[in-house]
Amino acid sequence: MILNFFSSRGWQSWDVEHRPLIPEGMPVLLDDDLCFEDGPAAPRPTAVVNRWLRELPASGAPAPSSWENYARVVKEWMEFLAEHGVGLFDSRVRLKAALSRYAEHRAAGPLKARFAATTWGQHMSILSLFYRWAMHEEYATAEPFTYRAARALFAGTGREVKVNLAVRRTPKPHVTIKYLEPDFTELFRKGLRGLAPDGSQDTGFHGRELTRNAAVGDHALATGMRLQEFTFLLPWEIPALPPEPTAVPIPFPVPAGITKGKKFRTTWTSYEALAGLHDYLDLDRAATTDGSLWRPPRRWGEPLMVTEPDARGGLINGVRRPWESLTPAERRRLVAPEGGSCLLAVKNGGGPFTAWGTVFERTSDRIRARFEPRFPHVWPHRCRHTFSMRTLEYLVTGHYRQAAKLVRDTEADAALVFYLSKGDPLLVLRDLLGHSTVLTTEKYLRRLDTTRIYREAYEGAGAAAGLTEDAAAEREAEAEFDDETEDGDL
Repeated sequence: MILNFFSSRGWQSWDVEHRPLIPEGMPVLLDDDLCFEDGPAAPRPTAVVNRWLRELPASGAPAPSSWENYARVVKEWMEFLAEHGVGLFDSRVRLKAALSRYAEHRAAGPLKARFAATTWGQHMSILSLFYRWAMHEEYATAEPFTYRAARALFAGTGREVKVNLAVRRTPKPHVTIKYLEPDFTELFRKGLRGLAPDGSQDTGFHGRELTRNAAVGDHALATGMRLQEFTFLLPWEIPALPPEPTAVPIPFPVPAGITKGKKFRTTWTSYEALAGLHDYLDLDRAATTDGSLWRPPRRWGEPLMVTEPDARGGLINGVRRPWESLTPAERRRLVAPEGGSCLLAVKNGGGPFTAWGTVFERTSDRIRARFEPRFPHVWPHRCRHTFSMRTLEYLVTGHYRQAAKLVRDTEADAALVFYLSKGDPLLVLRDLLGHSTVLTTEKYLRRLDTTRIYREAYEGAGAAAGLTEDAAAEREAEAEFDDETEDGDL
C-alpha cells in the first residue's frame, strides 16, 4: 500500500472541468495496483478511507499534520489485516480476533513494532473514530472495539462517556511536563544573551545574533506562544509599545493563520519583553535586512513580494491580503519592501531564521557544561509550560489584581483591568493558552506541579489574616525530621 499526498499543481491538464475538491497536502492511500475500484462493484477499502480523510478538515481535525497521522494509523492497521487475511470491513468476530493479535504484536512483538501505552491509545482512538464513521456511512457493519459506560465529572457536573476497552491503562501523569523554575529561567535568559550567571560577559562564549536570540526567547517566555506561532510572526504584527512602563500585562494578538487549529486568540506579554522585541526590530534587524537581496529558494515556491505593509496586511504581488490569512509556508516566502525576509527573526544576509530548537538546545548545553550541571534541556515548548506556571502563580496569588489596582486611574485598558480583577484563574489561562475548553486547561495543569502554587497562596492568605501558623517555621521544623531520616539512611 502506498501513501501519497495530493497536490493540485497542473490540474488543468488532467482532463477535468474543475479543480478537484481535495485539500492541498491531503494524504491519499493507493493499493499496489494503483486502482481505486474494481468496475461497478463497491469501492475498495482504500477509497473509503480516502473519503474519510477528505472529510477530516470539517470534522474537527483542521491540521495537515493530523491528517497524515490519521492516514498512517489506518494504513498500518490495513496492512496488518491483509497479512492475516482479514478485511477492513470484515465480520465482528474476525475483526475482534485481529485486534487481539494486533495488540499483542504492538505490545510484545518485534522491537521496532512495539508501541508505548500512550501511542497505542492514540492509535485505538483514531481507529475507533474511523469505524464509527464507516458504520454511520454504512460501509461497515461491525467494529472490533468493545466499550463500557463511564461517568465523567467536571465542575460538579457529570456526563456519560464511552470508554474503549482496547486502550491500555496508564498511570496518571504527574510532573511529566517540565518547566523552568524562576532561578533557571533567569539562567536561560542570561545564556541567550551570552552572559554568565552573575550577569558578566561569558568570556568562553563567542556567539552571534545575541540580541535576536534574547528578544525572541524573552518573548516566548512572556507570551506562552507555541514554536510555530512565535517563529512565523511578522514585524507588523508586533503590538505598539506603551508610552510608559507598566506592570499590567500587554495584550498580544496571535494571528489565526499560525495558531494550532487556526483559532485566533489574544495572549499577553510583559512590557520588558515587548520592549526587547522593538529594540531588536529597530536596530539589529533593520541593519541586517537593509538592502538584502535574499529571495526564497525555488523549492519553497515563487517569492511573495510585499509592498505597502501596515498592521493589518499589505499588497502581496499586487493583491491586498490580511496577515492573519497567511499560513507559515506563505509567510516564509514573503520578501519585505526594503529587502530581506518578512519574518520577525532573520539571519545574516536577511533570510528567515526558524531554528529556535537548535538555539535553545545549544544555550542549555552551554549553561549545563559551564555553570549549572542540573540545568535541564530547554526546548521551545518548555517556555510555554514556564509561562503557564508563572501566570497561574500570579493569578492565584493576586499579583495581577494588585497591578490592576495600581493603574486603575491611568490609561490602562479598562476591560483588561476588569478581566484581571474578576477573572477566574483557569478561565484566564484557558484564553491565554488557546485551549478549546477549561477542561483541557485543567488536564494540562494536572501534568504540571501546581501543588506548590496553591499551597503557598493558601499559606500566604492565611498568614495575612492571622489564621495560620508561621509557614516558614513549620517547614523548617519538618526539614529537621527530613534531615534525621536522611542521616539514619546513611
